[in-house]
Amino acid sequence: MKSAAASPVVNALSFDIEDWFHMVGIDAVDKPELWPTFPSLAERYTDQILQALADANVRATFFTLGWIADRHPALVRRIADAGHELGTHSYWHRQCFTLTPEELREDLRRSIDAIENAGGQKLLGFRAPTFSIIPGSEWVFDVLLDLGLKYDASLFPGVHGGGGYPCPMERHYFTGAPSGRPMPELPMSMMTLLGRRIAFSGGGYLRLLPPWLIRRGFDQLNAQGIPVVAYLHPRDFAADCPRVPMPPHRKFKCYVGLGSTAAKFKMLLERYRFTTCAEVAGIVQ
Repeated sequence: MKSAAASPVVNALSFDIEDWFHMVGIDAVDKPELWPTFPSLAERYTDQILQALADANVRATFFTLGWIADRHPALVRRIADAGHELGTHSYWHRQCFTLTPEELREDLRRSIDAIENAGGQKLLGFRAPTFSIIPGSEWVFDVLLDLGLKYDASLFPGVHGGGGYPCPMERHYFTGAPSGRPMPELPMSMMTLLGRRIAFSGGGYLRLLPPWLIRRGFDQLNAQGIPVVAYLHPRDFAADCPRVPMPPHRKFKCYVGLGSTAAKFKMLLERYRFTTCAEVAGIVQ
């Protein structure tokens, strides 16, 4: 049951479906030919997410790697059969700004085919790995539009190690593609705290921050009529996530608060209203 104080604003709930070894820039897991040799967490924890959503009667968006769809097609079908939206998170989880337009086009086409074949659902949206649409890579939007995608959920309107793009903090039309064609954009949510923009609604930010501060971010944006875009990964729930060598700052970011995610997620489902990214972006499915 939602809190009596819950905002009428409906927020966007999303999950980036990748495995723990799809981390970018970590030498120990950087070679795709090694990925099949690692123990997988994606299916087990995605199933737990699906159960929590079913219990709360909430629909969400699952931005899925094509690599995952090819190896776990039954999981993708379970997501679709449960009434959720499927989107693409690319095939190989490579940062957009490291690719050419032709390379990204081929990667996305392969991912779309894999996910649609597994899930039986037309894909509408894209989220870039590590929010990696940055100034200078606006061409990505033309690739998305050429492939028939209807909205993007990749821009991070603040400082971010894997990206960062100055843009409005609420849903808007992105018009900076070279072709000038507009595309609905759902940027990552940022709260204002002591005059600074602070991310709070997903990934390592949600794992790190205390529940009261996460609620403050939701309440601040919802009071302005702005839907929050929340995002999590299966590994965010995995206290048993394997450890591999990495720099201390990356170790902190990857592993902080893993044991707290389930309780925070439950709190959000109980307190706030959620639906798919496509619905919040105003896209008719």
